[in-house]
Amino acid sequence: MSTKSLSEISKDGLWGNNPALVQLLGLCPLLAVTGTVVNALGLALATMLVLVGSNCAVSMVRNYVPDAVRLPAFVMIIASYVTCTELLMQAYTYELYTVLGIFIPLIVTNCVILGRAEAFAAKNPILPAVMDGFMMSLGFMVVLILLGALREIIGQGTLFSNMDLLFGQSAKDWQINIFNDYPNFLFAILPPGAFVGMGLLIAAKNIIDARIKANQDRQKTAAVSGSKRVRVTGKIS
Repeated sequence: MSTKSLSEISKDGLWGNNPALVQLLGLCPLLAVTGTVVNALGLALATMLVLVGSNCAVSMVRNYVPDAVRLPAFVMIIASYVTCTELLMQAYTYELYTVLGIFIPLIVTNCVILGRAEAFAAKNPILPAVMDGFMMSLGFMVVLILLGALREIIGQGTLFSNMDLLFGQSAKDWQINIFNDYPNFLFAILPPGAFVGMGLLIAAKNIIDARIKANQDRQKTAAVSGSKRVRVTGKIS
């Protein structure tokens, strides 16, 4: 049985054990395709579908798969979900699928997917496993979108450009022009800019964690110093 509550699983996925900011897994596609928000969101949704589905399937068969073939079985399950995701994207978001290119089938090799299947789904019931997959992929999605937004704003001066690739023609007007007559900043659009942006996000998380820990330490110190020892004299009959 799971030793973590659903709230603890949620907190780990979004912050405490975020796959991108803490575990530093799946960085190759994260850094490669986050030039815009729509690319980041497309990859994030595809990853979420595979991670949630594979965690559910792995948890269902965890007691029936021998240890000798456990990893190959998990890879086959993940590959099946990746194939389903590819077919869905080809049917409904073909242009975005062509933009993301090889990084959709490469979800099979994403360390986040196999890592959660092996570390959590293979040891826990279906509900915690599905919750873990959803929250880990949601935390991964948040980092993807933040990095994509940062690179799009600095690189192109826009936000939510080409959202029609994912949401159809009705999303063409979603683009926000942050700066008028903005010359493209090529460094932010290219992969080196992704490394810098990712470093800034990790640094921001570390600063927030340090401040939270410092506040907790101050509260503990204040609680200890505020307590007084009472000395009792005399006899109690």
